[in-house]
Amino acid sequence: MDELKIYFNGAWRRTKKSFPVFNPYSGEEIAQVHETDEESFLSAISGAKAGVGEINSLPVYERAEILSKASSLLQERGEEFAQAIAKEAGKAIKYSRGEVGRAIENFRFASEVIKHLKGSVLKGDAGKGGVGRTLFYERFPLGVIAAITPFNFPLNLAVHKLAPAFATGNSVIFKPSSYTPVTAVKLVQLLLDSGYPKNAINLVTGPGDLIGRWINNAPEIRMITFTGSSEVGKTIKSQSGLKKVSLELGSNSPVIIEDISNMERLIPRLITGICANSGQVCISLQRIYCNEKIYNELRDSLISAVKKVPVGDPSDENVEYGPMITEKEAIRIENWVKTAVKKGAKVLAGGTRYKSIIQPTIIENVNSEMEVYSREVFGPVACLIKYDSFEEVLDEVNLSEFGLNAGVFTCDINKAMKAYKKLETGAVIINDIPTWRVDHMPYGGVKGSGIGREGTEFAMEEMTEIKLMVIKQE
Repeated sequence: MDELKIYFNGAWRRTKKSFPVFNPYSGEEIAQVHETDEESFLSAISGAKAGVGEINSLPVYERAEILSKASSLLQERGEEFAQAIAKEAGKAIKYSRGEVGRAIENFRFASEVIKHLKGSVLKGDAGKGGVGRTLFYERFPLGVIAAITPFNFPLNLAVHKLAPAFATGNSVIFKPSSYTPVTAVKLVQLLLDSGYPKNAINLVTGPGDLIGRWINNAPEIRMITFTGSSEVGKTIKSQSGLKKVSLELGSNSPVIIEDISNMERLIPRLITGICANSGQVCISLQRIYCNEKIYNELRDSLISAVKKVPVGDPSDENVEYGPMITEKEAIRIENWVKTAVKKGAKVLAGGTRYKSIIQPTIIENVNSEMEVYSREVFGPVACLIKYDSFEEVLDEVNLSEFGLNAGVFTCDINKAMKAYKKLETGAVIINDIPTWRVDHMPYGGVKGSGIGREGTEFAMEEMTEIKLMVIKQE
């Protein structure tokens, strides 16, 4: 078992308390991580303030080189990171390696995009009062940014925030999930090895409610970028005052299957959407709306496929997924399924729990009064719903309080465009599941799914402010 220091104000340090980290599959304690207290948090703030100047003393090409080196180092150390993710997050090793690959790309995206982040020149004389004046603007860093990241993608969702922040000249207070701080410690060391200035990154660990309150109340922090639950996101929004916020929150992501060209290609995509990372993905597939003309065929094929999904030890190369992050979460999902059945739902496959593992579950006969349909399950559970009108199913999808990604399978371009225009979501994915994502695309939701956008270029815009220069010709 490892004892892990935390990094703040330019050095790796011990604090007065530490907390354990457990393997969610075996229950084994794998590390003790030092916990941030108020004194060390204030020291981290002091370091981050100094870090802004350190970063901005570097020209853009040097920041780009540092980010490129981070990408290269991560590629070299990729298996080490993948094993750490599998061990502390319980993510199947093949998906852990996939996460590392995405993070490698993310660093590279940031190193490239920062070279092309633009300002603009405006026509002063477009207005009567602007004759004889030249107007232009550039983007400037906000200063200190707090990045709060979840357990389900402990590496890539951290890189989503840290790389754009550094590229644009911001220092970071980095608060990872207490379930997955080992990956965060490794990431901070990698950043320092890549050439990050010593105060550009500060790592704070411990209880989210306490540290979140410190972050909300710290006037030095100019922005909070958060990925996590809608409940916590609402708290941040209500307590953070005039800080800028970017909130990537939850969903109960839908797919509409209007017509398909090949059932054999569709089913594996649905399985991935339901089961990847035990369903612990913000855009995990939770609601499957299927046209009644193909409903029975899809239902039978999906039930057969779900029963064959290999579930177990995440270190097994052949396993699709392992445990929930805690047994408490598995019990919650089990209870939601049981409650739905009492209200009239029917379990077609799965629905059983063994310790922290939930078998992949398909349910039909659901309605909006059931948590498995209306709330975010965040587990390997999907509801199967029959419909007969494409127009009406678009309306039904929009009744959700969430709006992150939606998938639509159709061979009709007119229906694809109608879905794109009508669905109240941050993205509409045609002929694929809502779980599809590449890391440079604008990613984020509407309604209860959040505020702002991630994706390299779009995160950089969120993390900067426009400053205008006006020159009057004499």
